Amino acid sequence: MALSSDFLKRPLVAGNLTEGPYVMLKKNSELYEGNDQFEGYCVDLASEIAKHIGIKYKISIVPDGKYGARDPETKIWNGMVGELVYGKAEIAVAPLTITLVREEVIDFSKPFMSLGISIMIKKPQKSKPGVFSFLDPLAYEIWMCIVFAYIGVSVVLFLVSRFSPYEWHAEEPEEGTTELGPTDQPPNEFGIFNSLWFSLGAFMQQGCDISPRSLSGRIVGGVWWFFTLIIISSYTANLAAFLTVERMVSPIESAEDLAKQTEIAYGTLDSGSTKEFFRRSKIAVYEKMWSYMKSAEPTVFTKTTMEGVARVRKSKGKYAFLLESTMNEYTEQRKPCDTMKVGGNLDSKGYGIATPKGSQLRNAVNLAVLKLNEQGLLDKLKNKWWYDKGECGSGGGDSKDKSSQALSLSNVAGVFYILVGGLGLAMLVALVEFCYKSRAEAKRMKVDLSPPHCPSPSPSTQNLATYREGYNVYGSEGVKI
Repeated sequence: MALSSDFLKRPLVAGNLTEGPYVMLKKNSELYEGNDQFEGYCVDLASEIAKHIGIKYKISIVPDGKYGARDPETKIWNGMVGELVYGKAEIAVAPLTITLVREEVIDFSKPFMSLGISIMIKKPQKSKPGVFSFLDPLAYEIWMCIVFAYIGVSVVLFLVSRFSPYEWHAEEPEEGTTELGPTDQPPNEFGIFNSLWFSLGAFMQQGCDISPRSLSGRIVGGVWWFFTLIIISSYTANLAAFLTVERMVSPIESAEDLAKQTEIAYGTLDSGSTKEFFRRSKIAVYEKMWSYMKSAEPTVFTKTTMEGVARVRKSKGKYAFLLESTMNEYTEQRKPCDTMKVGGNLDSKGYGIATPKGSQLRNAVNLAVLKLNEQGLLDKLKNKWWYDKGECGSGGGDSKDKSSQALSLSNVAGVFYILVGGLGLAMLVALVEFCYKSRAEAKRMKVDLSPPHCPSPSPSTQNLATYREGYNVYGSEGVKI
């Protein structure tokens, strides 16, 4: 449908409202005049459409700052829809959602942007790593299975070494004699403690000074080595991610989570398609949410989107705002970078350019939108105003978070605790060993360590005990010092 020459010559009134990133006043806007005072996604889109159609226009901001809804009592439309219905504007290039009730009174173009209702919450504080966070790469069940596997392998190795004749060693004759006598080396190296030590050394990938000689023992060792190879490789692969990434635990992940709790309040814009969606929905979850929202005190509805965003930021995590996903994503990219989008979209819809019912602009605008979409200009405009001008980095978080990738002491404190605990345990065990063997050696030398029951041993006896085999407290006759 061709536009009349008179229609092309006169400037049109383009209804809109100031809301980032769609329409915003420029810095020092008082230095500019007319349309040059504004910038944003819809400002650029209107300019491109005007070029394709060949029209002139004047941007007019809607006085009441609303998108448009019909009063249920007076049946009067407000906002941008009202401006079009009552002839105060001839086109609305704005984030105006295409809905059935609006389509009945105005015309929409093809959607220039697809979106859906989403949930905005205040970004939760990053959880601090625990002292033993180095254990997080593997689940608790896996660690327990590893412990049981370690004990099981050690027991099997011990039993196999007992049964296999190839793990037993013949006693060698003492030096200078031809008779077999006792040696320091046991007939079978794999007692229960040595089996535990071998399995531990293999798991820690440090090896051991003994190894199985029998085929059955080597099979046990081989499968254990393979097991530890896979476990250690899997643990190492996940360790860096678990230690360097501080996770944010969100209390809400979906609309179902919102509906089944009462601690976090939630609401929508007081006049718009999002509120109408919940009011008309026949889905049980959304009906439950609407029942809560309309009866909540104080009211959970906000007059503007910015008011809803501010309420999310000030509520300390006690308020969630339901709004279009495009605005949610935009706000997430703006400082102070303290909001986030959670879950998927609750519905699927689109923004369209609106014209009065029966306007000859409709077909021309439709063709312009389709052409801009095929040229990729719509995607370029969204990237320009959403992400290229973003203030929070590609991940939506504060750019300062980039420096948080380095490990802190809290990430590995548990490792140091285990080290100190192990050293302390070793000193305690060494003291117990020393006392036990000293007492045993004293008894063997007939030295009474209890002075009240018998006189102190003579110096010659003490010297003999001290001198004997270089004071070998472990009583090994073959050790020479």
